[in-house]
Amino acid sequence: MNQDLSIVHLLLNASGVVQAVVALLLIVSISSWAVIFSKSTVLARAVKSNTAFEQAFWSGSSMHDLYNTAIQKTTGSGPMERIFAAGMREFLKLRERRIADTAVLLEGAQRAMRANLQREVDNLESQLSFLGSVASVSPYVGLFGTVWGIMHAFTGLASLEQVTLATVAPGIAEALVATAIGLFAAIPAVVAYNRFATRIDRIANKLDTFSDEFSNILQRNLSAQTAA
Repeated sequence: MNQDLSIVHLLLNASGVVQAVVALLLIVSISSWAVIFSKSTVLARAVKSNTAFEQAFWSGSSMHDLYNTAIQKTTGSGPMERIFAAGMREFLKLRERRIADTAVLLEGAQRAMRANLQREVDNLESQLSFLGSVASVSPYVGLFGTVWGIMHAFTGLASLEQVTLATVAPGIAEALVATAIGLFAAIPAVVAYNRFATRIDRIANKLDTFSDEFSNILQRNLSAQTAA
């Protein structure tokens, strides 16, 4: 008689521990895919908004016009625009307090931009640790299910007088399903984690470069005003 070795049949006849491990891995896999789709959308939106703001910034628009536009937005602003707004806001606050020291004005704007940049990077990196955990832990969870399943299979075979490949195969097959599902959960998480980490590094470098360029513009403007 041919035995049904389909994955569904094997899981339905597996031990409770193996079924629990597989259920956990499936939940983790679904969660990681949800994070992957969400993070892809967030990063794509950040890149698009940064590009749009950078084009507006270098198009010759005045800093005050860009700042007024930025602070009026309740949604739709990107990381670069928010960093610019934070630096400009602090700069204008210090100017309103009639601080004339160029170094103090620049340091205040730079400090505000650094703090905002770190918050933006932290937001972009949110849930990235979850993908890293799934990538590193899932294979071991699947392996645990496999080891337990094989132990359970051989324990059941101990009472049999004659053991053949046909009697051993189903138990081992159902145990190996746990490892396969562990890899199914881990591999996409590994690929996504590495891809997202690289994209976030690029965005962070671009934001850091913009902060330096904006600081240089402020310094040139202050120097010109002082000379005048």
